[in-house]
Amino acid sequence: MSGFSTIAILGAAGGIGRRLLSELRDRGHETIALDLPASLERHRLEGRSIAIDILDEASIENAFGELAGDGEGLDGFVNLAGYNARLTPLAAMDTGYFDDVIAGNLRGAFLAARAAKPLLERGRNASLVMVSSGLAAHVRPGYGAYSAAKAAIVAMTKTLALEWAPTVRVNAVAPGLVDTAFLRGGTGRSDEDGASVVDLDAYRGMTPLGRIALPDDVTGPVRFLLGEDSRFMTGQVLWVNGGGYMP
Repeated sequence: MSGFSTIAILGAAGGIGRRLLSELRDRGHETIALDLPASLERHRLEGRSIAIDILDEASIENAFGELAGDGEGLDGFVNLAGYNARLTPLAAMDTGYFDDVIAGNLRGAFLAARAAKPLLERGRNASLVMVSSGLAAHVRPGYGAYSAAKAAIVAMTKTLALEWAPTVRVNAVAPGLVDTAFLRGGTGRSDEDGASVVDLDAYRGMTPLGRIALPDDVTGPVRFLLGEDSRFMTGQVLWVNGGGYMP
């Protein structure tokens, strides 16, 4: 990022979001945190916060309408929102849960990106960073709906990169497992400290770098995509997984 920028983060109260907020603010950037009311209440983030529910189209419109009312643009927008509460084979998955996962990880990302576009067009060298997952390509049993949603995020990233060029760059990061509340039901959608839905020891054992990712393993690549060092990149995906998946 050249100079000080204004950056909004959707899903800012999650483990990765809180770390990203801290890093950006330490570097002098203005941040706006967007997340569920319960998440914002629980984590009490520093700086400006706006409540939003990505399952509710009106909530998304209201949140970005509030930002637009400031008369300023956004130089960056990061969409970290998403969740997957349990592992279920597709043939055993009920329709309601499938629809919920698609809505929370794909439909919400579409609605938020659409709402952010006018603000990004008013920004300086604006960048949108989407968050996909290694499961978008390296599929595993039990994650069918989530994998489908995150694969669609990759396609959406590339489409937006073409449609919004040259005004706004659009890229994505696709992490493997990160040790946050996401593994325990999701920030604001669970008690955040339950048992992991994944066998962490097994995952650690099959990862070449021998550990589970931490939030700052992901925030570095996100900041890179927001900044000037990636100014000639758009439509790209950075896979962040300790070598567990090598496309």
